[in-house]
Amino acid sequence: MANARTAFPKVVDPRRVDAADEHRWELFPYLVAVMILVTVVAVFHVWSRVKVVDLGLEINQLRREYKDQQQEQSRLKLEVASLKTPARIEAIAKGTLGMTLPTDQQVVVVK
Repeated sequence: MANARTAFPKVVDPRRVDAADEHRWELFPYLVAVMILVTVVAVFHVWSRVKVVDLGLEINQLRREYKDQQQEQSRLKLEVASLKTPARIEAIAKGTLGMTLPTDQQVVVVK
């Protein structure tokens, strides 16, 4: 009998196989729950990484728009400065509006 055990070490008692199968089926709901949990965590991780990438792209786009707006503001400030020059205002007053410089009799000094 001792030789039989050593000669066939992979022979299994049928009663033990049934008990092992029952034990496996008892663990099945827990394994499914763990797999679902791992899947949910993995999906959340992928979603969060996609969100981070999207936000990074949006930040870069907003930075470009901000830089463009700053350039536009600088251009408009320069345009306002050129439109406010006294020579331009005088030319428009004389040419378009028909105004002239006041004479000495038209100037009243207030003390």
